[in-house]
Amino acid sequence: MFKVLLYIFGVILTSIGLFFIIIYLNLLTMGYSFLEFVKFISRRGEVWLLVVGIICIVFSLERRIKNELLLRHNIKLGRKQGI
Repeated sequence: MFKVLLYIFGVILTSIGLFFIIIYLNLLTMGYSFLEFVKFISRRGEVWLLVVGIICIVFSLERRIKNELLLRHNIKLGRKQGI
């Protein structure tokens, strides 16, 4: 349940961050160079929500393969012992 909520939270933060990046693209039409644009958006807190949202999504999709392999191994041993 925690991973589902973390995934939803990450999607919301990523959406907000992308929304503000698209809004700030108007600065390019006002005469900003691309380097100035990148410097500007890297200093804005709203854009960092994109990074935090992607990190939340990655952590929510992370799987612990060691535990899955351990469970598969125990199931095989259980079948051999007649459990």
